[in-house]
Amino acid sequence: CPFMTCFTSCSHNMVDSEAHEKRPPILTSSKQDLSPHIANVGEMKHYLCGCCAAFNNVAITFPIQKVLFRQQLYGIKTRDAVLQLRRDGFRNLYRGILPPLMQKTTTLALMFGLYEDLSCLLRKHISTPEFATRSVAAVLAGTTEAIFTPLERVQTLLQDHKHHDKFTNTYQAFKALKCHGIREYYRGLVPVLFRNGFSNVLFFGLRGPIKEHLPTAKTHSAHLVNDFICGGLLGAMLGILFFPVNVVKTRMQSQIGGEFQSFPKVFQKIWLERDRKLTNLFRGAHLNYHRSLISWGIINATYEFLLKII
Repeated sequence: CPFMTCFTSCSHNMVDSEAHEKRPPILTSSKQDLSPHIANVGEMKHYLCGCCAAFNNVAITFPIQKVLFRQQLYGIKTRDAVLQLRRDGFRNLYRGILPPLMQKTTTLALMFGLYEDLSCLLRKHISTPEFATRSVAAVLAGTTEAIFTPLERVQTLLQDHKHHDKFTNTYQAFKALKCHGIREYYRGLVPVLFRNGFSNVLFFGLRGPIKEHLPTAKTHSAHLVNDFICGGLLGAMLGILFFPVNVVKTRMQSQIGGEFQSFPKVFQKIWLERDRKLTNLFRGAHLNYHRSLISWGIINATYEFLLKII
């Protein structure tokens, strides 16, 4: 029937017209070109925020770290460590800052970035409780950080005044270790792995619960204060907990050449040298507590602040 044919044709045209009107607009080529770049920035923001937070922290707290280092290495009081630095002069105050700046910006970028990436990856492929997944991700991120142990190793040598006459900068320190082989760059690797892995688990595992128990933040400045307190408290606690591990690591890394001694052997040697007293082993711990409080407060607050604005 011609009438039915015409009616059917008109109906199809109306339906097609309505579907065309309801169809979402096609993105322009410029927006399509921008979308991969926006995605890439989103994927990398945890790394970038961690890097910037580390730079901010090292620049502010390096002199405190140097006093602490002298106490860990020689078991001296804070006053004596400060006097040592005064005798060295202002010119040497920031001596050795390049390695920690390079190390911290890189390792903290990996710490925050890899933790987020590995957590997402493990959740997709492994059906385990959230706590277990995040703990494994934290340990793996800490283990990856240990790749940059040579930077921590060189920092130790540059901060020790016994080596001042052997080399004057980071390049010379790296060159001095080269003749001893690649293994020499990784002295103290065992305590570094132990410290990085377990401290990451505690930091990422407790950061959320601690912040939840703080007063509710209603402004941007209040959020910043809460993030500083949360990071500072965790950093101070972990600094005290792993202080003996860092004492042993510092002793191991202050040596150039010679026998590679195990962690228990070096710990026993330090324990005997310090008259088997726990108070002597923890010399510098109070300064480390305050340094960690400030450092991790700065790191956590800077990281969370940048995460919101990027």
